[in-house]
Amino acid sequence: MKDLFEELKESFNEWKDMPEFIQEKQEPFAKIIIRFETKENLQEFSKLINQKLTEKTKSIWFPFKSHWGLTKKRWVDEP
Repeated sequence: MKDLFEELKESFNEWKDMPEFIQEKQEPFAKIIIRFETKENLQEFSKLINQKLTEKTKSIWFPFKSHWGLTKKRWVDEP
């Protein structure tokens, strides 16, 4: 157990003096709720706006904006 806490303590030291990162939340200009009576209506609307929509879709940006931003980024620790 002691080793685990020592490793944790050392990992915190690696982040010491790192710059603070603040991600500002993007708020939409407007929001609307659209209800569809049938699956076919949903599919038709999906084609009209050229975006993939399913019964589980909760929200979208129009025009399309990826929730990943412009690109997906990964940080890799190279040896």
